[in-house]
Amino acid sequence: MRSGNELLEIKRSELAKQFQCVPSQINYVISTRFTLEKGYIVESKRGGGGYIRITKVESHEDIALFEHMCQLIGNKIDQQTAQNIVFRLYEEEAITRREANLMMSALDRAHYKSTVAHRDEIRANVLKAMIETLKYKENET
Repeated sequence: MRSGNELLEIKRSELAKQFQCVPSQINYVISTRFTLEKGYIVESKRGGGGYIRITKVESHEDIALFEHMCQLIGNKIDQQTAQNIVFRLYEEEAITRREANLMMSALDRAHYKSTVAHRDEIRANVLKAMIETLKYKENET
């Protein structure tokens, strides 16, 4: 176990042994107790040297803008509207130029070989996932 400021790293196998259970049970319990909504990011690595890393995060100062953009996206979104949302986040200085470029690339229709309706649903899910991730930042201590 390693702990420092806002980070906790747990050896899965050691914790499972201590509680006399399988490592996957540890993952389940940790991931349901330490959620993004509660201010934590949980990373897990399986295997012999496996670990669970719990990091405390804080809300981004532009969280209201991110939440508003997620509401605007809905269940599907065309490429132009998605690009407008990314551009707005960039204009508001909620994201960097690099983040905007990465988002624009991921939202490009060329990556979605599907029907237009399905492509717009996938794009909406991807954009909302990116924005949800941006809502929180790791503490830099």
